[in-house]
Amino acid sequence: MEYRDKKVSESIVETVHIVRPADLNDAGRLFGGVLMQWIDEVAALVAKRHSQRNVTTASVDNLRFLHGVFPRDVVVIIGKVTHVGNTSMEVKVESYVESPDGTRALVNRAFLTLVGLDENGKAVRLPRLILETEQDRKEWERAETRRQLRKKQSAEGFHFYSE
Repeated sequence: MEYRDKKVSESIVETVHIVRPADLNDAGRLFGGVLMQWIDEVAALVAKRHSQRNVTTASVDNLRFLHGVFPRDVVVIIGKVTHVGNTSMEVKVESYVESPDGTRALVNRAFLTLVGLDENGKAVRLPRLILETEQDRKEWERAETRRQLRKKQSAEGFHFYSE
């Protein structure tokens, strides 16, 4: 199979969910883990579209909940590739609550790093990302900054787990 470089616009994914009773925590709001699952699914779909391969999530950065989501709210989740390295890519995922008139309020923004896999589950070189717009270039530059920060944290042994 021939893998070709891709534009940011070719891999964008948008999903829509209605918050149902099974999605709620004890406080009557959307359970954070449910939103995290939806975010991870969108990021994986974006990464698969870009890479044309299986992918795995390597990390999630900046997962911040800005306000609650309630029963019957409509949640729109949009993901796009912001940066591609050799075997990994960053996917930005934004989650919104959409009102009946179509206006959207941001409830979450997350950055996920995903790795492209070959048929044996090994990391594989990814197609390059074609930056078409000034916004694409700005997103790339911000992603570069986050990438350098992640590298620095890793070099300093910054982990949330014990070894």
